[in-house]
Amino acid sequence: MIPAAIIFDFDGVVADSEVRANQSLAESLTAAGMPATYDECLRDYYGHNWQETQRRIEARYGRPLPADFRETHRERARARYMEGFDPVAGVADFLDTLAGMPRAIASSSRAEYIGWALGLFGLGHHFGEHVYSADGWERGKPHPDIYLAAAKGLGVDPAQCLAIEDSPTGAAAAIAAGMTVIGFCGAGHIVDRAAHGEMLRGVGVHRVAFAFSGISIAAKSGTAATA
Repeated sequence: MIPAAIIFDFDGVVADSEVRANQSLAESLTAAGMPATYDECLRDYYGHNWQETQRRIEARYGRPLPADFRETHRERARARYMEGFDPVAGVADFLDTLAGMPRAIASSSRAEYIGWALGLFGLGHHFGEHVYSADGWERGKPHPDIYLAAAKGLGVDPAQCLAIEDSPTGAAAAIAAGMTVIGFCGAGHIVDRAAHGEMLRGVGVHRVAFAFSGISIAAKSGTAATA
């Protein structure tokens, strides 16, 4: 496959954010009288948009979240991010190698947060207006809608897109959109990278990469390879 565009997930692919995000979610739930651990949050809510996450939380605890929960949690998460928040190792250099190849972000997170983080990292110019968020959508990942929207925004056939995803939920979405998918295992929340890679292979990703240095886009052919 010769990719015409690359579509990136955000958390766990561009932003090394999943540890802080799930630590803060566990703290917010526990503070609201819904005890949860980091491992439980990563296991149960990883990769989903807020609407699906809320549905899952409320089904688990059998009661609605407090009306101000999302705003309170957002403030807690932002404070955790400001303690130290970085892009995934190697992503800036990888983006620099893409030259004029079209690229986009297709994420479950809020567009405002993505824009803030890209600005913090100095990476916003790589994506411009092509940041697509499934926040607020009834059908987030693992449904293909957000990936199809990103491909449409780029004006590229989804079948000609290469997607880079770290979560099984997101990988399933990109596969359902008809894209070639690299399962990425290079962010800080992935402790056992070999096991995570096998889990992503089980979902159906086409290749697995353990770092951005293991992904190359051949300049002449446009083909993607993983080391």
